[in-house]
Amino acid sequence: MRFRQKMLLVMVWLLTLSYGVGGLLLIRQNFRSSLEQVQNNSVESYEMLLQTVQLVNLVDIQQDFSNISKALERMKNVNSLIGISLTRGGKVLYETGEEKAVLDTDSEFESFLFSRGTRHIYQINGVIKTNGKPLELIVLYDISSVYDARDDQVRVYHQVLIVLIIAGGFAAWITSFLMTKPLYKVSRTARALASGHLESRVNSKTQDEIGQLGSDFDHMADRLEDNINELKLSMEQQDRFMGSFAHELKTPMTSIIGYADLLRSQTLNMEETQEAANYIFSEGKRLESLSLKLLDLIMMKKKDIKFVPTDMKSMVENLTGHLQPVYKKNGILLQCRMEPGQCLVEPDLFSSLITNLLDNARKALDNGGNIMILGDTVQGYYRIRVIDNGRGMPEDAMRHITEAFYRVDKSRSRAQGGVGLGLNLCKEIIELHEGKISFASREGNGTCVTVTVKEITG
Repeated sequence: MRFRQKMLLVMVWLLTLSYGVGGLLLIRQNFRSSLEQVQNNSVESYEMLLQTVQLVNLVDIQQDFSNISKALERMKNVNSLIGISLTRGGKVLYETGEEKAVLDTDSEFESFLFSRGTRHIYQINGVIKTNGKPLELIVLYDISSVYDARDDQVRVYHQVLIVLIIAGGFAAWITSFLMTKPLYKVSRTARALASGHLESRVNSKTQDEIGQLGSDFDHMADRLEDNINELKLSMEQQDRFMGSFAHELKTPMTSIIGYADLLRSQTLNMEETQEAANYIFSEGKRLESLSLKLLDLIMMKKKDIKFVPTDMKSMVENLTGHLQPVYKKNGILLQCRMEPGQCLVEPDLFSSLITNLLDNARKALDNGGNIMILGDTVQGYYRIRVIDNGRGMPEDAMRHITEAFYRVDKSRSRAQGGVGLGLNLCKEIIELHEGKISFASREGNGTCVTVTVKEITG
């Protein structure tokens, strides 16, 4: 159960307890006061009857008690009076209304309450001294109205209590919500920080203890973010950058070494020699430029790289044209079928992307094979697919192939000079171009890598 719910339940419980106990005590006190008042009124009425009987008894010389009976008959209609009984020595002289309750007492004055069905009756017994045997006067009063009033008050109070609990519960919910909102913000910020959103802050605006907790939490988050950023920067500078940059330097050297080997091992005519030398020089210059750009991209997270409109068909065909002699020497048929398309790219980085994809496809071929690179336009995007008929990849490896230093076949990759950073660099380059890269592969049936980048229209 949440703290907010606990607060709500405690507040509603205290509200119910205070209103419930307080209201019942108030009704009880009011009932006692009303009952006491009715009893006093009944006693006063009884005393008037008693005085009347005494007075009539003094003037009644005959002592036949007819005058007393007539006097009582005239007074029986007093409000709430429901029964009168006058006896002498056990003989009933006059009786009307409700039947009296038997009370075994020798007291000259006695009163008590009793119930008869749903009615509440107050009975008063008294004795009148005469020259002969004393007269006993018993009067019954119906005081049910006091109990009815109490029951009505209790019923109304229950209805009011329900309304008060509902209203008070709503007020308690608002209060608990406002009081725990800063704590909820602290908890939400902690979860955001745990999920990697280091910029999340509480931004507490109160000056109480909870507000101070939020401020201290923000201060801790600031220090945590600084430490993590410093750690990330250090790791990128030492491990990831050095490994990636070393791998990227190797990839274009494959073609340079291939052409150099042709110059060294075979006799070429002047035109072929000039072409090989020009390619070695241009690739060397491109490698120098690429190295500087990768240094800016990885070390400084540079985002202001200049993108230029580039004919994707010409760029990819020129790249594959330079690589075909080297791949052919290894028994690999490299084919290129590209449709025209203009995209905003950084030519050196995108050439590195294609080179890395072709190099990975080459490493997937054990004893020669085919590599096909296709380019076409699909719904406003230019799509490039690199397809090989190599060994393919298992399904569980597909989720990790773009992770740094991940290699599907570690022993084979090391033998081929790979360090598991080529596809990771491809992913970074395509994300820098706001494009997408995806993989489809089946073990033993080859791999298809698809790259899409937004095309220039109009």
